[in-house]
Amino acid sequence: MMNNRYFGTDGIRGRVGELPITADFMLRLGNAAGRVLVTSKRKAVVIGKDTRISGYMFESSLEAGLAAAGADIHLLGPMPTPAVAHLTRSLGACAGIVISASHNPYYDNGIKFFSHLGLKLPDDVEQAIESALEEPFRQVDSSELGRADRVEDAPGRYVEFCKSTVPYGTYLKGMRLVVDCANGATYRVGPQVFSELGATVSTICTRPDGLNINVECGSTYPERLAREVVEQGADAGIAFDGDGDRVIMVDGRGNVVDGDQILYILAHARHQLGQLEGGVVGTVMSNFGLEQSFRESGIEFHRAPVGDRFVHNKLTELGWKLGGEASGHILCLDRSVTGDGIVSALQVIEHVFSSGRSLEELAAGMPRYPQVMINVPVAPEARQALDGHAGVQKVRESVEKRLEGKGRVILRPSGTEPLIRVTVEGPDEEQVQSLAEELAESVRTAWPRTPEAEPAH
Repeated sequence: MMNNRYFGTDGIRGRVGELPITADFMLRLGNAAGRVLVTSKRKAVVIGKDTRISGYMFESSLEAGLAAAGADIHLLGPMPTPAVAHLTRSLGACAGIVISASHNPYYDNGIKFFSHLGLKLPDDVEQAIESALEEPFRQVDSSELGRADRVEDAPGRYVEFCKSTVPYGTYLKGMRLVVDCANGATYRVGPQVFSELGATVSTICTRPDGLNINVECGSTYPERLAREVVEQGADAGIAFDGDGDRVIMVDGRGNVVDGDQILYILAHARHQLGQLEGGVVGTVMSNFGLEQSFRESGIEFHRAPVGDRFVHNKLTELGWKLGGEASGHILCLDRSVTGDGIVSALQVIEHVFSSGRSLEELAAGMPRYPQVMINVPVAPEARQALDGHAGVQKVRESVEKRLEGKGRVILRPSGTEPLIRVTVEGPDEEQVQSLAEELAESVRTAWPRTPEAEPAH
């Protein structure tokens, strides 16, 4: 992916109105993707979007480009990203496209692609699309132009799929849930899934206006949900991000349950039932307490680079089914082919209900180690020189020695900004803070002309 001009680790993303997030680029992208993806056996492409106002514009542009390339288009309207992956498979399409910038503000947008299997495109296919973008726009003969239709029953299809991921007969009668849809793509289907399974559901942030997606709500801002859960006396709260592939939860006392804790709950539930199918994959940023709890329970744990693509790749390599990130992007590959906020939340809520234990009680079993991250601005060339700098590595070794095997040190360049991220974890919060600052200072000293860093916790 390093050679790609447009595709990053999660599709194409940027500010609306700035290349490549413009209407004319989307027209060319649709045309290029159609020429690469359409085959003699499969010529339909599924398009879904979140609730950003720019989605209308980009949907039309992609539709025109695809039709010119001879692709038929199935329009889903506002639907979660994992719904697009599922419907791409179930409708027999050659590909799926999501217009979304996930948890970003409304003025950003992006494009994600799925293959006919509902999986993210392989690198070589992305590169083929990029190559096609360098070629002139092409239109097939008028008799071969694509057609477009709207899949009117798309929400119902996806709701039924989500419900099928918990045991038949599951009925959550008596459970009181608050669901925060981030004014995003889950605003219709999210509450419906839990209501149809018998829970009493109240909702917040289900009135998208094109501009309010992710604004002080959803998985990136669970404080609002926490207040609602406590005020309403609910059993739990569920917060999705703008495109519905992430979930963060809140217990009955208003405590946030993040992706690491969700992984902990799901892994132990499956382990006890003999259904784990291997171990669990997290990322280099997964809390050390998660790793420790798995070690004590005899559950294998591997770390992948940050990004759900890398977690998915590692799971596929190992033949395992469960993985995810602290941000709430959970992969239950025994239930869905991609990260799915609704499906992941359902697995947790079903376990809460069937076990008779509260979400607070289930999450409490995982110790959480204090973690401090400091972003150090550096010149671009410093990011490549990090591993070879003797002074920085000497300080890192000293910090690791003082943690005595009870914590972790992570030094990694940002993939999108001229920063080096310094992260230290350990059982003692004051020590962790001190060690992180010491290591960050060594990075600043190594490149003394870099600006002063601002710590982010």
